[in-house]
Amino acid sequence: MFRYETHMHTAEGSACASATGWEQAKRYKESGYDGIFVTDHFFNGNCAVRHFRDWEDRVAQFCLGYEHAKEEGDRIGLKVFFGFEYSYNGADLLTYGLSKQWLLDNPDVLDISVYEFCDRVHRDGGYIVHAHPFREANYLQEIRLLPMWTDAVEVHNCGNSDQAMNDRALWYSEQYGLPVSAGTDNHHLSVKKLSGVITEEPIEKPEDYFEAVKNRRVTLIIPE
Repeated sequence: MFRYETHMHTAEGSACASATGWEQAKRYKESGYDGIFVTDHFFNGNCAVRHFRDWEDRVAQFCLGYEHAKEEGDRIGLKVFFGFEYSYNGADLLTYGLSKQWLLDNPDVLDISVYEFCDRVHRDGGYIVHAHPFREANYLQEIRLLPMWTDAVEVHNCGNSDQAMNDRALWYSEQYGLPVSAGTDNHHLSVKKLSGVITEEPIEKPEDYFEAVKNRRVTLIIPE
């Protein structure tokens, strides 16, 4: 069995995170994980990249957390995959299967609608998991659901302040027949409870994660 974190932030890419990519990789290896997906807040969310020269520089800074985590992961034997958390007026969309080059090749990504964004992600082989869809917090003004534009639902998120938020996410996934995933939403080394998914086969590339989720071949890690 193999253990993976699907929702994690770094200080390099997310303004609300305190742990660097290097630190996160080391922590997850020590916690018995086989791999992690770095999903820093994108430019339309709480991104740490505030000052940049041009699009190339902006993307380069954004990807530092992933690159630092991968550098450490390669050294210690931890798989590290790239992702990001795209935000749309209360809907946070974990986006997997793309790359730094994809961002460089799509400099208009902030100018298109969320629907066109989802279409473009899918066109280019990516996969979208709706993160904590029923979270209530002072920075979220409303709940937005996009069942026709997303591929799966995060039904357990350790960052939710009330279990009811996770319960509603599970209900939502059942109503629309959407596959499910889970993640810690980890920003800090101080986080004690870690989530994610367990797979029977190792994940060698993001597509392996997509296939496991879509075919209901993941076990959710739900800490007590």
